[in-house]
Amino acid sequence: MPFITNTKAKEPVDIFYEDYGSGQPVILIHGWPLSRKSWEQQVWKIVEEGFRCISYDRRGFGTSSAPWADYGYSALASDLQAIIEKLDLNDAIIVGFSMGGGEVVRYLTDYGSDKIAKAALISSIIPLVKQKSDNPDGVAEKDLDGIIDALQNDRVGFLKEFSKGFYNFDENKGERVSQAQLDYDFTIASFASPRATIQTALAWMHTDFRSELKNVDVPTLIVHGDADATVPIETSAKQAAAEINDNTYKIIEGAPHGLNITHAKELNDILIGFLKK
Repeated sequence: MPFITNTKAKEPVDIFYEDYGSGQPVILIHGWPLSRKSWEQQVWKIVEEGFRCISYDRRGFGTSSAPWADYGYSALASDLQAIIEKLDLNDAIIVGFSMGGGEVVRYLTDYGSDKIAKAALISSIIPLVKQKSDNPDGVAEKDLDGIIDALQNDRVGFLKEFSKGFYNFDENKGERVSQAQLDYDFTIASFASPRATIQTALAWMHTDFRSELKNVDVPTLIVHGDADATVPIETSAKQAAAEINDNTYKIIEGAPHGLNITHAKELNDILIGFLKK
């Protein structure tokens, strides 16, 4: 199986990846608490449209190795940098979903855009999840603490329910998302490292990327659903679009957080149009 070892990490980390197609490379960075498998509805379309598609498992998730420590965003971005370096990628397009938007921004902060042609933030947490006096639409700290408590005390119980809100299941079940999809997500998430699940949650909950948005100096696609109950659009995409200079901002009406599944066609049309632009 293909692994790339990040030998520059504090503890060497083996990152599992899949690499299909040819042409300009598109790197897909998955959301929390899933794996590269969440990109199932995008990989085939990207490859069929003439691009090279690389998806990988974040450290601690999927088939990648799970160190005990070092789950901050600079460590996660160093794994992305190892992939770009080891595969000798240039003119790459980096696409981050939800938590993965943080790796996109932190990569550009830590490594610059010499090897990056474009970026995309899909249902992204960027720039700040946590509620603060200057971020009133964010998630209250007590609610974030509740998630950590639930993960520590009954991780699989929390994850079993999490996908319902991820997809606005009551509104979208049957037509746009199935119970089987929720079961599949639960299987993926439950097999992730418990330690990584909590430590990466702390990273996306508390990292403030607002001062880093100036480092996003490549054409950037921002896509968000206006019915996203997991990462509300007011504290994420709306703010990112106001601060990232060269951006294309698309709102998918009625879409929840997991729009890569529920609104796959709409997202794919937007994404492919941006890749080819």
